[in-house]
Amino acid sequence: MMSRIRDALARRSILLLVGLAMLAVTAISLAGMSASVVVAEAVQGSGSAINVAGSLRRLTHRTASLVVADALHGREAQPRVAAAIEHFEVHLAHPALLRVMQRSPDSVFAATYRGVDAAWRLRLRPLFEEAGGRAGVMPPPEFHEHLLSEVDAFVDQLNTLVAVLEHDTEASIGRLRTTLTVAIVLAVLVVAAALWLLHRAVYRPLADLVGSSARFSRGDLDARVRHTGRDELGRAGAAFNHMADEISKLYRDLERRVQLKTAELQRTNRSLELLYHAIARLYHAPSAAATYTATLRDIEQILDLEGSFACLRPKHDGPAVVLASSIGNCPERADDEACAHCRGAAAPWTYVSEGGYDLLRVPLSDADRSYGMLRLALPPGRRLEDWQRQLLEALSRHIGMALGMARRTEQERLLALQEERSIIARELHDSLAQSLAYMKIQASLLQPLLKDPARAAQAAVVLGDLREAITATYRQLRELLVSFRLKMEGDFTALLDNTVEEFAARGDVAVDLDVALGVCHLTPNQEIHVLHVIREALSNMLRHAAASHAWVRMRCEDGKMLVVTVDDDGVGIGDAPADGQHHYGMAIMRERARGLDGELVVGERPGGGTRVALRFPVDTVSAPPAAAAPAHTVSFR
Repeated sequence: MMSRIRDALARRSILLLVGLAMLAVTAISLAGMSASVVVAEAVQGSGSAINVAGSLRRLTHRTASLVVADALHGREAQPRVAAAIEHFEVHLAHPALLRVMQRSPDSVFAATYRGVDAAWRLRLRPLFEEAGGRAGVMPPPEFHEHLLSEVDAFVDQLNTLVAVLEHDTEASIGRLRTTLTVAIVLAVLVVAAALWLLHRAVYRPLADLVGSSARFSRGDLDARVRHTGRDELGRAGAAFNHMADEISKLYRDLERRVQLKTAELQRTNRSLELLYHAIARLYHAPSAAATYTATLRDIEQILDLEGSFACLRPKHDGPAVVLASSIGNCPERADDEACAHCRGAAAPWTYVSEGGYDLLRVPLSDADRSYGMLRLALPPGRRLEDWQRQLLEALSRHIGMALGMARRTEQERLLALQEERSIIARELHDSLAQSLAYMKIQASLLQPLLKDPARAAQAAVVLGDLREAITATYRQLRELLVSFRLKMEGDFTALLDNTVEEFAARGDVAVDLDVALGVCHLTPNQEIHVLHVIREALSNMLRHAAASHAWVRMRCEDGKMLVVTVDDDGVGIGDAPADGQHHYGMAIMRERARGLDGELVVGERPGGGTRVALRFPVDTVSAPPAAAAPAHTVSFR
């Protein structure tokens, strides 16, 4: 325990010094309280003893008075005197007096008390008993004088006893006063020393620590604590200074990292901006040379290149096609092997030294095939960083996808052109060719009839049929020309409005259009077929139905199927032949339905009239419900 205290003192422990000060104050307080308890025990009962001792004087005079009064009046004094003597002896042996004497048997009070007791028993009480025993006999005057002188002497002894008691009590109180004064002075000194110690060892270091903490919290990273001693606050100050040093290092490192991160974010932002503009250009014009020229210019700027060009591999055994170049076209650089590499399979991400530059060759490809090569000229010895390589990879992938999309679009246009030509050929064959064949037969029948005047009536009938056939053929030709000249320009809904309005005006028929595509998405090819089916159905309605009202509806079912219905309130069609023979419009509509992987149903409309219903699968727009196409309803009269 002592060794721990010595170690703590060697470390100048504030807690130990404060504890020692509190221990000293506590010891002084306990000493003062103990002295108070001792003195209190010493003076306990002194007041009662003084009162009892004072009452002994009164009882002595009372007993003497009884003796003298009874003698003067000639009464028998024995009973009253005996009672007074007994009462006096009871007070003389009072517990308060006995406790004071027993507490200090060798004190002045004890000796005085024993003297009083001896004087009472040996001198005064025998005189009182003798006076009380003279029944009816008047004692001589000398007896009373002697009695009174003894009483005076006894009372003086009692006075001395009371004085001794008072002196002892005052002395004890004086000692208590002195003890308490010393205790208070010592406590004040210890408390003052403790306060001085707290101010010097606690307050000032703590104020310094709080002030430094406040400055540090306001951003002053150079704030340090001056008090760094061996005590607790000194060690706390040293710990604060160490923490401040570490935080300053971390802050400087964080600033450096923030600067690096800011530069990286700026670089990323520029890269994303480049990707955005490049993708936007590639999406809107994937085949335009200006698109690739602008993209290469952006790449050169952000990657700090010396030059670049992009070329396409030839489709056949022809020359390579340069999409864009900042170093001249291939014919202008016949000595450069760069264009020759477009003809073969370029090795991915290869660096080649050429013409004082390091050339990086990057293939342009998508998931299916390679379309060409992108060549970048870098200063000698320089290599792309990771972020530059990632950016270039993303751009090359998007350029490859754009080239692939352009080729697929070209192929789709060729297929659509071939398909439309096939449809035109079928329509010409099924309509004009059949009509021309019929007119050819009618002309062959008319020729022999014209040679025989007797058969002029038959010739007139054949000629009338031929005229009707020519009129019908001419009408079919005009409808085919209108269909072939149909341009898919503008919004699909606007094209539907124009088509419905055209047929409503042509036949003076009320036509209602109700379109609700929802999340169903139609490709341009599907829009063309749907528009032709609606036109053919409305054309048949005008020619055959004798209707006054028609309805064109388009609905998206479960986001997977599109249902197109054309209803009229005409005479009806009955059971339409499934094969469509001799009904060329229906045959063409069914052919278009098969091209859409759907089905066409022609039948009676509930309530009278004809219904043409087309159903085929469609794609779903991958967008939230708010982005779905709104419903479109319009009526034409």
